[in-house]
Amino acid sequence: MIISIASGKGGTGKTTVATNLAASMEQDVQFLDCDVEEPNGHLFLKPEITDQETVFVMVPEIDPQRCSLSRRCVDICRFSALAVVAGEVMTFPEMCHSCRGCLIVCEQQAITEGQREIGEIEQGRSKQIHFIHGRLRVGEAMSPPLIKAVRSLATSNRTVIIDAPPGTSCPVITAIRGVDYVLLVTEPTPFGLHDLKLAVEAVRLLDIPCGLVINRAGIGNDAVQQYAKENQLPILLEIPYERQIAEICSRGGLLVQESDHWHHQFQQLMTRIRTHHSSGPA
Repeated sequence: MIISIASGKGGTGKTTVATNLAASMEQDVQFLDCDVEEPNGHLFLKPEITDQETVFVMVPEIDPQRCSLSRRCVDICRFSALAVVAGEVMTFPEMCHSCRGCLIVCEQQAITEGQREIGEIEQGRSKQIHFIHGRLRVGEAMSPPLIKAVRSLATSNRTVIIDAPPGTSCPVITAIRGVDYVLLVTEPTPFGLHDLKLAVEAVRLLDIPCGLVINRAGIGNDAVQQYAKENQLPILLEIPYERQIAEICSRGGLLVQESDHWHHQFQQLMTRIRTHHSSGPA
């Protein structure tokens, strides 16, 4: 089963939920940190990194001796990664989405596949957790290719927990598309509710079952609970706004390792996820 932990906005406690859920499981589990722009799951799980690889994406390379300046490659590119300037085709690698359309339409076969580094993937272990995260290269604008590379390492013979990026844009969709269940983490504030609505709409467009975790419960009103009730969105866990919890998280600790109560609560959360998943999309 593949579960993505997502949120409509940053700072809701998404990584707290993802890491504690993974650490609460007694069997072998895979944790994929797909928040590649600022991965922080390792701060809580503290894995021993054993493997590292650089990730590249395809970019076109033009052979000026074979190029006829037909502009077919320029016309097919919807991302302005190619342009004819001063009698030659120029490439803008950072704008290329690696669709390979230019290679297909070039009748002179003047375009070959080059590559550009976009980041790296690190793997390791933390007890029963097989840990994988991506680190996007500083200055890189497009994270989906690296997220796809991280997700490609997921295995089907174990539970997979994906820590998705915040928001509802392309990186998030890349991290949740095709998973078995999406667990949305929010907080009971006007901003939390606003962005939760956007996230729920995105998940339901993809027809994926989803449930809700309310973090910092008690700091706002009951608008999030009311929205969940009106939209048949099950609340699977509420984490109260308590100093002790904040202290544990602030020092990079895990609730499930420092509290038997929370270890049990996160195990129950997994049980509720499996039960709700079996009943179909929310």
